[in-house]
Amino acid sequence: MLAIKLRYFLSSYNSMKPFIPFGGNIVQTDIGQSGIVVLPLCYEGAVSYGTGTGEAPLHFLEASEQLETIDEETLTDWSLLNIHTLAPFFPSSDPETAVMQMKDAAKAVLEQKKFLLSVGGDHAIAIGPIMAAADIFSNIGVLQIDAHADLRDEWNGSRYNHACVMRRVADDMKLPFVQVGIRSFSPEEKEYIRHHHLAPVYAHTIDSSDQTWMEKAVELLPENVYLSIDLDGLDPSVIPGTGTPEPGGLSYRQLIGLIKTLSRKRNVIAADLCELAKIPGTQVSEYTAVKIATKIFVFCRNTEPSCYVASG
Repeated sequence: MLAIKLRYFLSSYNSMKPFIPFGGNIVQTDIGQSGIVVLPLCYEGAVSYGTGTGEAPLHFLEASEQLETIDEETLTDWSLLNIHTLAPFFPSSDPETAVMQMKDAAKAVLEQKKFLLSVGGDHAIAIGPIMAAADIFSNIGVLQIDAHADLRDEWNGSRYNHACVMRRVADDMKLPFVQVGIRSFSPEEKEYIRHHHLAPVYAHTIDSSDQTWMEKAVELLPENVYLSIDLDGLDPSVIPGTGTPEPGGLSYRQLIGLIKTLSRKRNVIAADLCELAKIPGTQVSEYTAVKIATKIFVFCRNTEPSCYVASG
């Protein structure tokens, strides 16, 4: 039933070209038997600076084929976690229409109680899946990893722009949220943060030798959590390939530590990875992004025992 519903919805929009599933064809599981579904959302609408996020899911999937399948921390073989990758989805160029299309695509997966990883695309790809998750799950909040507050009410002529994601979460969906890695915002966003008594985990306050901030951030979230990772939340030394790289971001290990803390204390029901932008001649950004995806799978959706830790 899910396969029929998704084929009906996506057939009008996908490119119908062959694509590489996450991890390659040997990893692809029949969607009916899957526990994890990857949804590539090829969308880029009125971005602020660098371009290329619309094609990012294709580069992301291509890089995933180069991964080894054993997680070094748990010794889990993530290729056995029943992953299905949907065909790349190309939404409408109209921002509001695109958001609703992406919401419907995400909802078709989440209604079947499957874990959804949406891959963008600019950060606007998160709005629809968060809407879908909020329609299905109660007691839900959002953990945002990002360099930017994304709290503008409108940007570049749309309320559904990448710079407005968390404003839609706060004002329209009225969901609780926690922001981590923030180090860039406008006067409008500064006033919104002050007026609503928000307390982002600003990047400059994160102590590299102390992880208690992770526990404090997660404790502010409700039982069910949607995890939204804008890759510019990481430092550009880790992910240089993003539209608006901001210095002073999270390290790779800090991000993975936060994902692990979140998975231990909360039920992560869906996630997204967005704002990847391919840099010609290097694969470091997309390869790091797919490595992060495997960590989400292993720690947030691994049903196998994970007590085995690599030593050495």
